[in-house]
Amino acid sequence: TKSSLFRISSSEQVCAFERFIYTFAFTSTRIHASSHISNNEMSVKSSSGYKKKSGSHVPSVAARQSKSRKDQAIYETDPITEDELIRKEVVSPDDVLRLPKISENYLCSPEANIYDIDFTRFKIRDMESATVLFEIAKPPILGDEIEDQEDVDPNAGRFVRYQFTPQFLKLKTVGATVEFTVGNKPVNKFRMIERHFFRDKLLKSFDFEFGFCIPNSKNTCEHIYEFPTLPPDLMQDMIASPFETRSDSFYFVEDRLIMHNKADYAYNGGMQPL
Repeated sequence: TKSSLFRISSSEQVCAFERFIYTFAFTSTRIHASSHISNNEMSVKSSSGYKKKSGSHVPSVAARQSKSRKDQAIYETDPITEDELIRKEVVSPDDVLRLPKISENYLCSPEANIYDIDFTRFKIRDMESATVLFEIAKPPILGDEIEDQEDVDPNAGRFVRYQFTPQFLKLKTVGATVEFTVGNKPVNKFRMIERHFFRDKLLKSFDFEFGFCIPNSKNTCEHIYEFPTLPPDLMQDMIASPFETRSDSFYFVEDRLIMHNKADYAYNGGMQPL
């Protein structure tokens, strides 16, 4: 059974998987949740000259684990505005680290994902107790479902709403495992910067490296989130102010922004209304 620390809100417009996973223009209308990830992944040597053979299976790369880089507080000494970034042709990691607050708009279009990176499975677990908090997977899209995707809003899968219980704020270390596939281009220096704000206060900035991904491959990576200890009064404010905690997730290939997701969070799950 899954931990009760997490719940996800439902929507009649967007399926649960689209609203949960770090996803980019997902359009599936069915979900499949599981408590187990198979271990039959084989290690594939990375090579920039790799080519997928006709009729072969998509290779699975052995799971990686990544810890966040040390926080960079350059937004305090050299801030930049969102309007300035929107006008830039290329947005870099240093650019988003200079933002002093949450963004109000997406800083790139869904079409910027020219590498066809597609996230297919997501799991979060408490590292101290090894408790799986949630796991969900994207089912394969059937041939007759492809035509139905044409009318879906391309931004539908770029926003995620999380519902946690207050106990989640007390966790120290959480592992987030993502499984994703890559299109027919090699992916170099795949990097994610995720910045969490409560109102206009930066709580934590996470900076993860996925590394190199060979074309037409399936990859698994676990990001280790080491949460800061929050003052009790701030924690209470976050619990009492659902969805005022927000995050930006920026994804880069070769230091160029290719994907941008947004999320908000509530920590009052399971609490009785006053």
